[in-house]
Amino acid sequence: QVQLVESGGRSVDAGGSLILSCVASGRIFSIEATGWFRQAPGKERESVASITSAGFNGGETANYADSVKGRFIISRDKTKNTVYLQMNNLEPEDTAVYYCNADVYYNSDQGLLRGDYWGQGTQVTVSS
Repeated sequence: QVQLVESGGRSVDAGGSLILSCVASGRIFSIEATGWFRQAPGKERESVASITSAGFNGGETANYADSVKGRFIISRDKTKNTVYLQMNNLEPEDTAVYYCNADVYYNSDQGLLRGDYWGQGTQVTVSS
């Protein structure tokens, strides 16, 4: 019912920048929370950044892993169901497959349902 597609991953030199995008499609009613995770070879998947709707006034809260604070910025365009990850001053330790995740309310034949979805991942490689 909901699909997430990431893009923007590629190889860059240390100190460079990238912008990852994740587009959600389907019978989406609302996206409550969305974020980026990454998994490096031989390591567990870890949260990088997340953004959560907060309250009825449209406010949002962003959270970051300590390892990326001050370098990465998460943002989203609700009108396009798209979340972005601006990655600056990249380090070789940032090399990983980056996954988009979303907590989504969606319309179905059974009414309004909620689900947790993942994208297929996009590879980011940072060379020293």
